[in-house]
Amino acid sequence: MNEKFLLKKLNERKESDALRKLKIISGKIDFCSNDYLGIVKNKILEKNVHTFSHGSTGSRLLSGNYPLIEETENLIAAFHESESALIFNSGYDANVGLLSCVPQKDDLILYDQLSHASLRDGIRLSFAKAHTFLHNDVASLEESLKHQSPLFNNVFVVTESVFSMDGDRAPLEKISSLCEHYGANLIVDEAHATGVEGNRGEGLVQVFNLQKKCLARIHTFGKALGAHGAAVVGSLLLKNYLINFCRPFIFSTSLPPASIYAIKKSYEIFPSMTEERLRLRALIHLFSVSEIQYETLKSDSPIQALIVPGNEAVKRVAEKLQELNFDIRPILYPTVPKGKERLRIALHAFNTEADLLSLLKMLSSKIN
Repeated sequence: MNEKFLLKKLNERKESDALRKLKIISGKIDFCSNDYLGIVKNKILEKNVHTFSHGSTGSRLLSGNYPLIEETENLIAAFHESESALIFNSGYDANVGLLSCVPQKDDLILYDQLSHASLRDGIRLSFAKAHTFLHNDVASLEESLKHQSPLFNNVFVVTESVFSMDGDRAPLEKISSLCEHYGANLIVDEAHATGVEGNRGEGLVQVFNLQKKCLARIHTFGKALGAHGAAVVGSLLLKNYLINFCRPFIFSTSLPPASIYAIKKSYEIFPSMTEERLRLRALIHLFSVSEIQYETLKSDSPIQALIVPGNEAVKRVAEKLQELNFDIRPILYPTVPKGKERLRIALHAFNTEADLLSLLKMLSSKIN
């Protein structure tokens, strides 16, 4: 067997200091994970999960549909003020499935240039034409809508509400207004807003009361909710369409009852975690007013990005911080643009003010 072609590509990554490796790091202060509310750290969902099956036996259209999963979808739809919800095995599956099957030939997709890889992969699999607009730039979006909308049957505008690498928020109200004006369909990925944004963690779309103006929203469970999977929320018509045409849904074994139970329990718990969201906001404020000797990207979310240009340089700084007991990971090119390599610092409700002040003290001078 000749596998030299694999080695060639790996060596190219190695030469550019971009080779990815799996690591197990334990015992350090977590400034890395997406467990924003501490649901996983504090084992909030673990009670009684062991009493549920860890297998679902098939896809939803075969033997893998059962009352608990439909009850949970109804709970999710009601919480997000939507007609329906359809559960997927992951946020990646939901994004790829939705965007690969809904837009058709002679349709147009306009998506934020910093959209998550899963959104981009779904767009790539679609038969529709696709173009980016400048990040969070409503003028750039309007320029595309104005000149291209008349040329296509349907237009879809895709964005995240809170961006996973920069931590900033999309101007959803302005984007929604443009979509309404030009007759475009708005799709919003709420992955990093679910559980965090809003008084009950409902996400940014509901904060701005835009839920009726979106074709679809994607809420994922593997971040602040401390579980696994995702749901596409929208109309009952959209749900029926996905059940019939969305390949990642049709051809995947469904999530087992143990996973669905955890999702249901999280939806019963996280809306009332007001104190955790307040603590998180206090830490975000503390981070934002501190003097840091690195370029920082403006963010009001738990995701804080410190720019350290160059793969080698950002890896070196991350290693120093890990030696000092801070679990902080480098984000390398090509995951982010060249020259925008960064430390991605995630804040959590369980991080203490003392832990954060200790980190900020380290960041108040350059780390060599």
